[in-house]
Amino acid sequence: MYKHLLKLSIILVLIVVILGTYTRLSDAGLSCPDWPGCYGQLIVPSAPDGTKIEGYDRPLEASKGYKEMVHRYAASILGLVILLLWWQTFKQKPIYRQSMPLPTFAVFFVILQGAFGMWTVTLLVHPGIVTLHLLGGFVTTSVLFWLFLNQKTLARAPVRIDSSNKILLLVVLTVLIFQITLGGWTSTHYAALSCGEQFPTCLGAYWPDMDLSKAFYWGPLGVDYEYGVLEGPARVGIQMMHRIGALTTAILMLLFVYRFRHYAHLKSSLLVAGGLLALQVTLGILNVLLSLPMIIAVLHNIVALLLLLSVLNIIHKVFKSQTQTSSGRLS
Repeated sequence: MYKHLLKLSIILVLIVVILGTYTRLSDAGLSCPDWPGCYGQLIVPSAPDGTKIEGYDRPLEASKGYKEMVHRYAASILGLVILLLWWQTFKQKPIYRQSMPLPTFAVFFVILQGAFGMWTVTLLVHPGIVTLHLLGGFVTTSVLFWLFLNQKTLARAPVRIDSSNKILLLVVLTVLIFQITLGGWTSTHYAALSCGEQFPTCLGAYWPDMDLSKAFYWGPLGVDYEYGVLEGPARVGIQMMHRIGALTTAILMLLFVYRFRHYAHLKSSLLVAGGLLALQVTLGILNVLLSLPMIIAVLHNIVALLLLLSVLNIIHKVFKSQTQTSSGRLS
């Protein structure tokens, strides 16, 4: 039961992340101006687009509303499955070689994610809240993926991995998380096309005029942030920071793959991480050159998540390379 719930939760969380990404990129985050319902109903009201519903200032956009409500209901189902997963762990944790802290954290965090989903609406897609909501989806996926990895039997590493390489691996993880945060910040400030359709240049220059002082502008609560409030130079600064972050991340990941190339038991995992890195860089460039087509923009978010999971998979193998038995240490 536990393993089936775990697999189901991973499938569901991937679906929820994809739906959330699609909802955000479709500018549908405020299509239901209340929470958890939509114009006070459990489903999108049956009325023509543009209808003004009593008590709400925002006119109805049914197609966007359906995107938002499907995302909400999928997230609710995921929360229920994670709660059941916690209960199964509580009942039979020795059998599944899993202690309680991580499943408990998963329950706590999915509830927090629900709160961020609410605040995304009630605080009018504040960039900071929306970025944290995006990161929360990645954290939830990572926790469930780690629980899944804990169920796999790991052979003892055939060779000792140098401490310096372990440190490099953790640095790569940290930089990758920061870069994902920059990606979310770029998206929530509507800065993805602030350099036009130019790469590697931006507005005709390699170092364009920009306002970096406002690139990390948090902004007050209660302001409608839909479609962004920053001026062009600040958005250019955000886009350039994201590009610099992408270059830094790519260099570090290539160095990491090169340094780990002699560890035969990690070869397949390194190939996956390297392939995802190449794909992610390509998608990022295509987003700019093709003016942010929806399918590529969604894939850019999803591949970022898969890249993070690929690094976590390697970390799990490196730091937990030991033969696990049913009587082994819980983790």
